[in-house]
Amino acid sequence: MLRRTFLASCCMALALPAFAQNNYPEQPIRIIVPFTPGGGTDFLSRTVAAKLSESAKWNVVAENRAGAGGTVGISAAARGRPDGYELVMGQTDNLAVAPSLYSKLSYDPINDFQPIGIVGEAPLIVVAGKNSPYKTLDDLIQAAKKAPGTINYGSPGAGTITHLAAELLQQKAGIKLVHVPYKGSGPAMTDLLGGQVPVIFTSIPSSAPQIKSQSVIPLAVTSPKRSPAMPDVPTVAELGYPDFDVRVWYGLLAPAKTPQPVIEKVNAELNKILALPDIQNALAAQGATAMPTTPQEFAATIKNDLGKWKPVIQAANLKLD
Repeated sequence: MLRRTFLASCCMALALPAFAQNNYPEQPIRIIVPFTPGGGTDFLSRTVAAKLSESAKWNVVAENRAGAGGTVGISAAARGRPDGYELVMGQTDNLAVAPSLYSKLSYDPINDFQPIGIVGEAPLIVVAGKNSPYKTLDDLIQAAKKAPGTINYGSPGAGTITHLAAELLQQKAGIKLVHVPYKGSGPAMTDLLGGQVPVIFTSIPSSAPQIKSQSVIPLAVTSPKRSPAMPDVPTVAELGYPDFDVRVWYGLLAPAKTPQPVIEKVNAELNKILALPDIQNALAAQGATAMPTTPQEFAATIKNDLGKWKPVIQAANLKLD
């Protein structure tokens, strides 16, 4: 009798994880947002949380945990319990760029996370001031070739993907610009409007109102194809640099060792809502495109972009320690 009771207890214990996975989720799911409220990562996180709550009938909430270029929040997520109840919205900056910028990071983008799926991706945009002498991207490049190291450009911050887009353009075009980092897209746009800097590299959502009001001049977007949000703005690629491709992506991840059935269940629900017209329209309004993917495809994207940005960062001699 004692032996049978012991064996039954062992079988129940072994069955519990599978049972819990089959009934997932049984409690609220938290999505850590590694940036402050109001930005692109925050918008996408809250949009996904709200739609998952509505569509899948799950209780999903977004929680901001900002700091150090998004590395504070994602580091906390890496140390979270691998049970599927604490996810994080990662993106290009903290998963593919930060590892090459910082000699010491408290997380490993490959080994500390289980990718779930990409939510969306968006190009960046090069914008000139209304009274700037640069009306086209070629105007800027030709002026920089004539006077290397004399033309300033702004970005939302050192080491951001916007900063690296500018570095990549300089490397491709053989020019030298002077970087003026700001603490966000807002301050950079303010100085562009005020004439303190002639050009900035920024996101489409942060510049769309000024472009629409013709307060600034859009020079180029950084994706291989024109953005549906800015169909009249040419790409850097079509202006003479055919392999130029800079896009920021956003995606959900869980801590490493999260059970695969949980990852697949969240991925399926995520891809289901990304196929909905209202979600696609909401992302498009932010200059982003919904990107349903498998966990394996997301993992490959992270690995690919780690390899892509490392030589750019090394060539520019960038370090943020």
